[in-house]
Amino acid sequence: MSNLMDETSAEDIKAALQNSNQALAIAKVKECLEKAKNTPLNIAITGESGSGKSSFVNGFRGIDDWEENAAPVGCVETTTQVTKYPHPSYPNVTLWDLPGVGTMKFAACQYLQHVGFQKYDLFIIISETYFRENDVMLAEEIQRLGKKFYFVRSKIDNDLQAMKRSKKGLSEEETLAQIRRNCIEGLQNEDSTPAKVFLVSRFDLHLYDFPLLQQTLEEDLPDQKRYALLFAMPNISLEVINKKKKVFQDEISTYAFISACGAVIPLPGASVTLDLTLLVMITGLYKAGFGLDERSLDRLANSYNVPLSDLKSVLTSPLASQNITPDLISELLFQCVDTAALPAVEEGFAFIPVIGTAVAATPSYNVTEKALQTFLDMLADDAQRVFNKTLGLNMSF
Repeated sequence: MSNLMDETSAEDIKAALQNSNQALAIAKVKECLEKAKNTPLNIAITGESGSGKSSFVNGFRGIDDWEENAAPVGCVETTTQVTKYPHPSYPNVTLWDLPGVGTMKFAACQYLQHVGFQKYDLFIIISETYFRENDVMLAEEIQRLGKKFYFVRSKIDNDLQAMKRSKKGLSEEETLAQIRRNCIEGLQNEDSTPAKVFLVSRFDLHLYDFPLLQQTLEEDLPDQKRYALLFAMPNISLEVINKKKKVFQDEISTYAFISACGAVIPLPGASVTLDLTLLVMITGLYKAGFGLDERSLDRLANSYNVPLSDLKSVLTSPLASQNITPDLISELLFQCVDTAALPAVEEGFAFIPVIGTAVAATPSYNVTEKALQTFLDMLADDAQRVFNKTLGLNMSF
């Protein structure tokens, strides 16, 4: 069974198709496609005032600090209450900007109660210098209550620039190792396990430890929440793009199976209608997941100060450059697969008991499988091209 569609959902879809209820089957498929986008993931961001919490919230969500729905940033504590910031494309993924623990007149346990501890899946504790006693006590209390926490050392780009100006002769690797060592030493005590600190630059998420942080969060989350995190994650590396592609790829056989079930509906053209509806919905999910929709590309261009036209110039697939419609999918189907057999099967054999079922289902399965794999490859390649263009790389495919 696939990752995003459970066995019960697949059986419900199959039952609807066997009862000739195509509308219900399509609604069930849409419900499954939305499941990953509807799985709630709540991430709490906390730390001392001025540590870069709000800026981290914005960077994680792929938006600039000046955008309308951005968390306000400043050199003083701008967060005085728990503030909710949904992801712009995946609103089920929410980052919660919490007041700095040092600004609240509570002990760590009282602080967690005050900010609504239970609703968060994990905590990220941020510091721009070194972690203080408040941070350590907060982490210990989070751990005692059975939740995950992660230390993030922010504004690493500022430290590297300062080190260059100081002319101390340290390389970037040596500077990063020194910062990491100082942070870990500040968190260490005799009874604690070795702390893990992630070094992050909000403006260069693809550098330093943000990819490792993303990977660690994935590994620590249960499946559905892991997929929610992955799809909401900006394309900070080719590895993230490939992970998204792998999740989508694992679904293809399930959707082809649904298509095959639709091929035996005793209505002329029913399978074609179902196939097109499936392909439009699923391909739209691919496009959004890879951040190739207009809104995501526009945010990416703004974040990296790259002209939007430059990003669009590397798109080679019409799926990425045009609106995904049944007409576009039909046109591409004739380019990538042999669809000639499908209408013939439906018209001539679909109503022959037993034989019709087997013959009709096979081409429908094959067409859907081939089409989805081709469309997925197209969009994944475009996502890689956009990533490389954004970072000024010149790579071939």
